[in-house]
Amino acid sequence: MSIDPNKNGLVVGVVGAGAMGRGIAQVSATGGMKAKIFDTAEGAAQKACDFIAGMIDRSVEKGRMSSEDGDQAKANLQAASSLEEFKDCDLVVEAIVENIDIKQKVFQQIEGIVSKDAIIASNTSSIRISSIASACTHKDRIAGLHFFNPVPLMKLVEVINATDTSAATTEALTVIGKRMGRVPVVVKDAPGFLVNLGGRAYTTEAMRLAAEGVAEPHEVDAIMRDACGFRMGPFELADLTGIDVNFPVSQIIYNGYFQDKRLATSPIHESMMEAGRLGRKTKAGFYQYDENGQIIYPEPAERVKVEKARRVYVPEMTQEIESLLRDLAVSILKEDDGTSPILIAPVGEDCTSASVRLKLDAKRVVAIDMLTGIYQHATVMTAPGADDDCVNSVIAALYEVTNKVTRIKDSPGFVAQRLQAMIANLGSEMAQIGIASPEDIDKGMKLGLNYPHGSVEMAEHLGVLNTLTILQTIQEITGEERYRPSLWLRRRALLNLPIHTPN
Repeated sequence: MSIDPNKNGLVVGVVGAGAMGRGIAQVSATGGMKAKIFDTAEGAAQKACDFIAGMIDRSVEKGRMSSEDGDQAKANLQAASSLEEFKDCDLVVEAIVENIDIKQKVFQQIEGIVSKDAIIASNTSSIRISSIASACTHKDRIAGLHFFNPVPLMKLVEVINATDTSAATTEALTVIGKRMGRVPVVVKDAPGFLVNLGGRAYTTEAMRLAAEGVAEPHEVDAIMRDACGFRMGPFELADLTGIDVNFPVSQIIYNGYFQDKRLATSPIHESMMEAGRLGRKTKAGFYQYDENGQIIYPEPAERVKVEKARRVYVPEMTQEIESLLRDLAVSILKEDDGTSPILIAPVGEDCTSASVRLKLDAKRVVAIDMLTGIYQHATVMTAPGADDDCVNSVIAALYEVTNKVTRIKDSPGFVAQRLQAMIANLGSEMAQIGIASPEDIDKGMKLGLNYPHGSVEMAEHLGVLNTLTILQTIQEITGEERYRPSLWLRRRALLNLPIHTPN
């Protein structure tokens, strides 16, 4: 048996009157359901109701909802003085401190109050739902209902299946999530669930790039924003969420997956934590912040004023390079003349490896990331000991078709290729181990983290075979298991299948 999620007068109880609890109660009330709020702190539940009523009034004033709907939503709110008032609730959502012992005690209390058909869900972001359910009698009605802050603005909600969660419970929560105006995705109970797990690749690989000295944090961020369409760069995002939040979460997920190297962060991450540089909240993280909490970006380097390259040698011609050089009116040499720049556009390879493979003069080799594109923000890469005159002449030419050029140190996969391939690989692995469907994984990453592409479809964006090539090449060059391709990705790349093809 289970509740009817479509019935009129559905009653939702919310335990916890903090920011998350308030938000859950608000979307319940505006979704046409009665919302009861309880908090152990005296007066907190009523304050939450008053706060929500104010938010509803603001929505009415701004024309986002009618005054009649606003009045009804406010009428749906009720402050509860004890958990006993939850006895008529069809669903109770717990949104309290992240402590397993406290959560288990609360769930046991709720079980003794609500009807046998009522669903009990946790908004936890880090504790296994199965661990909470282990203390309960009727485990089939226990699930996760993980919202994102701020709840009224973030459309995603993760419906998390514990080991014993029934299909009826999952379906009911999916329907209720939609009634709340959210977009539900069904997720397996695993460390980090969907969004917190899927978001690891973006920041941890960026920190690896910084630790290797490939590029400065602000350069990585600019490349990912301008060339790849991310709303925020990985270091901006890490500072915003707080190093004291994302470092421990990274460790929990890494250990939860038995130290899978693809999920490991870098020592630079822990160093920031230990130094107390926690990001925007301390006005110092990977960036410095002004009094208003705005990032103080480094002054852009002055462009080197040199004559642009007139002739280049291209040992491995591609259609993209040929088109670019035509736009730049740069001549292509049939043979290396021993002095002109040598242009390459590697996929996954670094300048050193390409120079050795092609028997080139590494000092004159300039790699351009043509896979990511150059017209919004070009990235060039050189091997150690590069001839600055050659490099700068190529950069001068590129400025004729783009406003931004970033020169990075030698790195297999540049910056953008590495980051996007790692995101795609993690998304593929999540599909492989059944965290959620590939479509729900994409939906979760776009709605939960504002990614320009879902983490599975990121492989399609790069090219599935290109993504596999990038990862295999980086793994070969570095010898690191971190870049091991997911079997989901490998099989679809080798069979030339769309990345969303089911098993």
